[in-house]
Amino acid sequence: MKHILACIDASPYAARVCNLAAWSAKRLGTSVELLHSIQRSNAAASRKDLSGAIGLGVKSSLLEELTQLDEAEGKLAIERGRVLLASAKEHLEGLGVTDISVTHRHGGIVETITEREADADLIVIGKRGASSDFAKGHIGSKVERVVRASRKPVVVASSRGPDLATAHPSRIVVAYDGGAASKAALAFAAASPLFAGLALHVVSVGPDDAKHRALVAEAEGLLAAQARDGDVVLVDGAPEEVIETTMKDEPDGFLVMGAYGHSPLRTLIVGSTTTAMIRTVHAPVLLMRP
Repeated sequence: MKHILACIDASPYAARVCNLAAWSAKRLGTSVELLHSIQRSNAAASRKDLSGAIGLGVKSSLLEELTQLDEAEGKLAIERGRVLLASAKEHLEGLGVTDISVTHRHGGIVETITEREADADLIVIGKRGASSDFAKGHIGSKVERVVRASRKPVVVASSRGPDLATAHPSRIVVAYDGGAASKAALAFAAASPLFAGLALHVVSVGPDDAKHRALVAEAEGLLAAQARDGDVVLVDGAPEEVIETTMKDEPDGFLVMGAYGHSPLRTLIVGSTTTAMIRTVHAPVLLMRP
């Protein structure tokens, strides 16, 4: 049975991740797997090990101290993770989700996600991780790595925008450039029960010429093939500015876009432009690879 893989940590995004996972699970009629990964810290590095300059005896005692600290920190991280998972499970139950499993792992979050995603319908992750307070205005580096590594749709939770515990998206906005990734994104948005019954708005960016009018017609054809109602518009301008403005006009919107695109929208793949966009768009963003 497939499920939603919800990746949580101690960041302020954990509740939003749970809310998105609960909303998605109820719409898809599936379960939720809560995943928390403990990454090994380097105690010596964090303590600035300068023992090489002060003699072998001191170095030995210092290494013993560091080993003890590492063990204590590891036990604390395990207990912290257990509490976090228990709290998240309780939160999901409060949102009406009853089929919940928890996975507590040691190792890199990216590697753990790619290992656990095989039976997942989609992955939900926060825009930034536990160090988010120290990275205002940026997305977490692991978000980019997860999207690049994953073969499943990845939903990035924002700290603002519609809180899906109490509200629902009013419209799905799909960025379309005719590339394989954007076609996959549009097909998913049109056919998935996740977005069934929600208004669909497709945006293609570029000048009003034959090439871009053909893209509009192509998108309309893809919607027709799925028997899905939706409007398709062509807007001139810089892709990141057009999509950002569109989402500002849709305060309860949900952005869907390809993770690897082509043509003008190819800069909206995971990279510098998309990093800026996910930072400025205060809405859930679903990223698809072809």
